[in-house]
Amino acid sequence: MRFSANSRTLTEAETDRLGLRSETFVVAWAALLVSLFAVSFSYSRGLLLLCGDAVAHLHIARRLIDSANPGLAQLGSVWLPLPHLLLLPFVARMEWWQSGLAGAFPSMGAYVFATAGIYRLARLWIAPKPALIAAVFLGLNPGLLYLQTTAMNEPLFLAEMIWAAILLVEYRRALDAGEEDQRAGKLLISAGLVLVAAVYTRYDGWIFACFAWLFALGGMLRGGRWKSKAGGAFVLFTAMLVAAPLLWMGYCARQFGDPLDFMRGPYSAKAIDARTTAPGSPHYPGWHSMRVAALYFLKAAELGATPLRFANLLLVLSVAGSVAATIRWRRQRAWAALLLWVPLPFYAYSVAYGSVPIFIPLWWPHSWYNTRYGMEMLPAFALSLALLTAIAVEWIARRKPALSVWFVGAVALLVVADSVVVMRARPIVLDEAIANSRTRIAFETGYAKALEILPPKSTILAYISEHPGAYQRAGVALKRTINESDYYQWQPALKDPAKAADFVVATDNDPVAQAVAAQPQGLTLINIVCSTGQPCARFYRSERRTASGSITQK
Repeated sequence: MRFSANSRTLTEAETDRLGLRSETFVVAWAALLVSLFAVSFSYSRGLLLLCGDAVAHLHIARRLIDSANPGLAQLGSVWLPLPHLLLLPFVARMEWWQSGLAGAFPSMGAYVFATAGIYRLARLWIAPKPALIAAVFLGLNPGLLYLQTTAMNEPLFLAEMIWAAILLVEYRRALDAGEEDQRAGKLLISAGLVLVAAVYTRYDGWIFACFAWLFALGGMLRGGRWKSKAGGAFVLFTAMLVAAPLLWMGYCARQFGDPLDFMRGPYSAKAIDARTTAPGSPHYPGWHSMRVAALYFLKAAELGATPLRFANLLLVLSVAGSVAATIRWRRQRAWAALLLWVPLPFYAYSVAYGSVPIFIPLWWPHSWYNTRYGMEMLPAFALSLALLTAIAVEWIARRKPALSVWFVGAVALLVVADSVVVMRARPIVLDEAIANSRTRIAFETGYAKALEILPPKSTILAYISEHPGAYQRAGVALKRTINESDYYQWQPALKDPAKAADFVVATDNDPVAQAVAAQPQGLTLINIVCSTGQPCARFYRSERRTASGSITQK
């Protein structure tokens, strides 16, 4: 049988892809083992519910199936829907919701995909051994290992960024190889699906999708490609990226009367900043200064990846790696790696003009807040270091071939040592979770104990968003409650609390407390839960209702 040169090339390419797939599977299995160990460690030490946002994510997912009005309306408007939809199969089990273990399952999967993906992305340009540097740097990062045991959505977004970059690079290479009617269109549609997932995961994904679209457009600007199957795929790709945010805006308009409710509604970052900033107090660092905002974001990223003494060195090496690789493998589309740097301009703008502060203990105000945003630079750091290592190996091999064999191993040992040092010092995201949860957990534990002694079938009127962890810890079915997410029952209940539910829980200055102050008739105070640094929760029994248990008709 005779084969043309083209046939032989395609066969070799397919063989290479199969080999790369096998390598990626090996990395994925190794990442899964590391992930399981991290989850076991966090679970045994009660770390799964330290992050307040993780508790809130679990709460939103749970109320989709467990509330007075279950359904998609319970998604709210500020946080995007995909992470909560992925949590649904796991929060349905009460024990997993209570322990926080429900949040670990999607995050573990995302972590495995991210670690395997960064290896596969590096392998598009370099050999297996230096590519492992990227996987080890990302996969052994203590902060990421902790976040992937929780319901936080950063691990998911990292996986989406990495795999979108992989698919876009392969799409451009398919175009370069003249495969407009074979692989290119399929790869572009696959990239579109990943980017839609990113759009529905974090608002960072909206900007990332814009840059990804520009990269994809660059491949279509040569004559003739618009008439191929890849041209049609690009039109569909564009429609997907335009429709995804518009659908979310349409949902917000329908449910909350404002398509931009996530930006300017009562639960938006802007509204929260306005409520929590005391009149006359100075603005947070980076306010209306993208330079300062970028410095805080980059420092949070550095401190999340390496000890302070090496923080600036890490940034310098990462920049050098990206620039050098872009030049060295320009024809192999290595400049696509710059997509992984998109979080930097996004957060510089968000901190400066989007009311999204970042606090780090190193700089004023010497506290912890949103340090996890720096985790989004891990893929850029990991890939850049791997590419720089490969370039260094090439340079050494031309001069001292024997030394080049040991160089990659030495770099790998340094990366492992870096992770060990960061872990022993405690990663900054875990420091933040511990520092910001001390008073909250103490209060919610007491709150939960007070809920546990209520009759098991009684109804409860309460504002839950501030402390959903109390109901989670107590294992109270949310369908027993009337809360702010129950749009039809909430406002009528506030007009006459004693008539609305068997028990009323009023936390200082919340809407229920205001309603009780205005309409106290028929309510008897039965319990008060207070904790240092937190408001007090007052439990009232309604004298107008009869419920199962100890409530009597008045």
